[in-house]
Amino acid sequence: MRGEPVRPNPSQPRSRRRAASVALAVTGLAAAPLAGLASSSADAASSAPTARYIVQVSGAPIASYTGGVSGIAATKPSKGKKLNRASAPAKSYAGHLKKVHGDVLKSAGASSSAITREYSTAFNGFAAKLTPAQVANLRKSSKVVRVWKDEVRTADTTTTPKFLGLDGPTGVWQKKFGGTANAGKGIIVGDIDSGIWPENKSFAATTQTPAEAAVIKAKFKGICDAGTDTNGAPFKCNNKLIGARYYKDNATVIPEEFLSPRDYSGHGSHTASTAAGDSGVPASINGTSVGNTSGMAPGARIAAYKALWEKADHSGASGSTSDLVAAIDDAVGDGVDVINYSISGSRDYVVGADELAFLGAADAGVFISTSAGNEGDTIGVSSVAHNAPWTMTVAASTHDRAVEKTITLGNGKKYTGVGVGVAVGPASLVNSSTLGAAGVPATAADLCYSDVDQDPSNGVQPALDPAKTKGKIVVCTRGGNARLDKSAAVKAAGGIGMVQANPNAGQSLDADFHTVPTIAVDNIAGAPIKAYAATAGATATISAVSTTPARAPEMAGFSSYGPATAGGGDLLKPDITAPGSGVIAAVAPPGNNGNNFDAYSGTSMSAPHITGIAALVRQAHPDWSPAAIKSALMTTATTLDNQGKPIQRAGKNATPLDYGSGHVRPAQSFDPGLVYDANSTDWLKYACGIGQLQLVSDPEACDTIGKIDPSDLNYPSISVGDLAGKQTITRTVTNVSNQTGVYRTQVKAPAGFTASVSPSILAVPKGQSRSYTVTLTRKDAAYGTWAFGTVTLAGFGTSKSTVVSPIAVRAVAASVPGESVQTSASGTATFPVVSGFTGTLGAKAGGLVPSTVQVAPTTQANNSTVTVTIPAGTKVARFATYDADTPAGTDIDISVSKDGVDVGDSGGGTAEEAVTLNNPAAGTYTVTADLFAGPTSLDVKVHSFAVPATAAGNLTVTPATQPVTTGGSASVKATWSGLTAGQHYLGAVFYAQGTAEVGRTLVTVNP
Repeated sequence: MRGEPVRPNPSQPRSRRRAASVALAVTGLAAAPLAGLASSSADAASSAPTARYIVQVSGAPIASYTGGVSGIAATKPSKGKKLNRASAPAKSYAGHLKKVHGDVLKSAGASSSAITREYSTAFNGFAAKLTPAQVANLRKSSKVVRVWKDEVRTADTTTTPKFLGLDGPTGVWQKKFGGTANAGKGIIVGDIDSGIWPENKSFAATTQTPAEAAVIKAKFKGICDAGTDTNGAPFKCNNKLIGARYYKDNATVIPEEFLSPRDYSGHGSHTASTAAGDSGVPASINGTSVGNTSGMAPGARIAAYKALWEKADHSGASGSTSDLVAAIDDAVGDGVDVINYSISGSRDYVVGADELAFLGAADAGVFISTSAGNEGDTIGVSSVAHNAPWTMTVAASTHDRAVEKTITLGNGKKYTGVGVGVAVGPASLVNSSTLGAAGVPATAADLCYSDVDQDPSNGVQPALDPAKTKGKIVVCTRGGNARLDKSAAVKAAGGIGMVQANPNAGQSLDADFHTVPTIAVDNIAGAPIKAYAATAGATATISAVSTTPARAPEMAGFSSYGPATAGGGDLLKPDITAPGSGVIAAVAPPGNNGNNFDAYSGTSMSAPHITGIAALVRQAHPDWSPAAIKSALMTTATTLDNQGKPIQRAGKNATPLDYGSGHVRPAQSFDPGLVYDANSTDWLKYACGIGQLQLVSDPEACDTIGKIDPSDLNYPSISVGDLAGKQTITRTVTNVSNQTGVYRTQVKAPAGFTASVSPSILAVPKGQSRSYTVTLTRKDAAYGTWAFGTVTLAGFGTSKSTVVSPIAVRAVAASVPGESVQTSASGTATFPVVSGFTGTLGAKAGGLVPSTVQVAPTTQANNSTVTVTIPAGTKVARFATYDADTPAGTDIDISVSKDGVDVGDSGGGTAEEAVTLNNPAAGTYTVTADLFAGPTSLDVKVHSFAVPATAAGNLTVTPATQPVTTGGSASVKATWSGLTAGQHYLGAVFYAQGTAEVGRTLVTVNP
């Protein structure tokens, strides 16, 4: 249950238009005609500076179009059928959309030549280079749903098939499909990433019968674009790698890169081969054999979409949202069955251009697997990205490849860590901080940089002195540079081994393939090892890697986790976990020291495991929806490791906030018995329920679509982010077995709650659906703390399936609106309250306070800053800029820091930005203004607010106290007066149980 804001929070992206809605765009309902726009000639516009934007146009894309345009039949595929992009109706509708796009641009004072990419399959719109005036006109158009500025996204196995139960005589490949060659047969995996290295043996041509070839030919409508590259061999596809495209409309391409789908970084080759690489491919890394590799669906075909490009500093690959949306659009039109997307995404919103393109893809029956993010050991809580319910969000955990090593010190102490390869020592043990070359900063030596400034253009400047390093085992601190760069620095300086010591708790231990024998240890072991290495005559021996399979899975320290900020925790994310640490797969030699295979770690590696497994499920059940496939994977997952113990994270039991439903179990997912199905209508109601669809469409659109309590979205997990006393959640299951299923409904209550489920017996005929409810009531659970349980549908009689869903719930003392935005100098607003306790609810006002304005002279080439002092006792601080202060079409972004640490940022598509801090620390804050688009220079007005705990006399709240009951409803009325027109005000209503604050509603007034 969410306290619903009266208006969207100003710090969130604003609606860009007045009439058309994303709901119309998805459902294909009739849209309003073009509205009159402000005059702006194309000639004048062409002389103004331009920036790249993505424009979503009202009307359904081809994948979702159900009819409505005269003379053009529906193109949305029926359940279990593929989208036919080459059909006559699809071609006609594509032509219709293209004309609409041109008309929209013309009416905005731009020509079709401004378009750099058109979208029509999964997303209806285009990318274009536009002036501020043209952007302003588009935002007024009744035909335009949303305008986004183009953003940058970044790229976030020898034993995993056996570990997952796929390989071997009793594994899924053999028992379910009759062998590896058949596992994935007829399925097409689309990999949107950094490209692919086509000569790698993981993508070698496969044997196929004419019938198999005919199936693929009928399904796949894509191309193999060889590109114009002259850096390498000609790019060629085959009957394994059946399609490839590349996108560079808004890419910065370094000279070493390939102007083709060919991979430079290796990231795309790794993800593609993990999902669907050929089986039994011999692999070696740095000359060491590591066994045979295989993808999860070795019989599947691959289509690669290169939208990420190697960065100039070789720190990874990145790409623009406009190119990524184009790749999604093409992949759906080409006929892929599943998409892997191991690329960064929003933590806060489910209505970005890429996420809405995925909504169209899912509506066309395409399953999407996305990476949860790699910020678990940096951002930490609520770092999980890709929080839309129409995609699967995958966390990363370890697998059981033997990686344990020990280091024995000369004083007899032994410590355990991870690594691969041979032993080394005994030899002298030294801290790298004492081995620095002349003039090298101590930090660079401590971190073992192979090149101090990491700039190859001015030559290599090693951090370590060979005269001090030769023949020694070197202790290097993790951080600053790549882990493999550290061992490269040690080797270059003549060292014979390395200890990589984590400086912080919770950081992952990664068994990388280093260039010298290496052991990675945690901070607990690292401290005494460093202390001993600082003593005279210190020595050490690093063992060879153990042959004993490791305890697994364990959550990787880097794996991002919940609760999801999008939806306030009312949808559990991540959804599932899969192997993502030390995964061996194909790479591209240029970016990997000449290797064809390497071990990578990240949720980028776990996502393609799920992609490949989903491909197998799609092969077995071609009529299942993406939601049904997701449900089958989630409800059959496990929360136990290979020793039958709870999955761990950093030495403690992990929770559903870490792994969602648990670790994937492929064999069980083919016969789940029941699934939690959903479609685009359900997802749009969810987006309305969390107040986000309104941000990118007309607020009235949700009146047509409807909205649901987000906790009631029919999903394979249950999550309530703010349970006030008591809540009942509804779920509906569909029987996908071949017989009537009879199930006992059982619930394990989260600690501090009571729970009940009804009915106690659920009989579901074949192909039909039935609903049940779970009621959660707070008993003594601590407010603001998450607790976990499960609901289990246990089959009996002839029903053998067990369907398990996790429950995550956080109790609150009161559920209240987050913010109310008002525009009159005086008035009232009533705020609904749901109480989580029985007793007396207090309410009082803070503020209203007017903004303090500072001017930041800014240009598009140079950002500017202002400093703001926030006094002690401040309850709410806000830093904001406003559209009303800037010319039409201006786009400003702001970021806020304190003592050099970022504390918030806001980067919407206009000048309306805000960063809001609750209970901020007193002190000086720096606000940076970035003029993204608009005039070449501008005096940006930065507004700041500091709301105290006391009323300013212009805002009153009634009643001051009132009796409430657990789970009962109440209301509070706020009244304001005496405000000055043209000024911005901020205040708050603070709710209390006794002296303890239990919630707050921000009150913004812009008279």
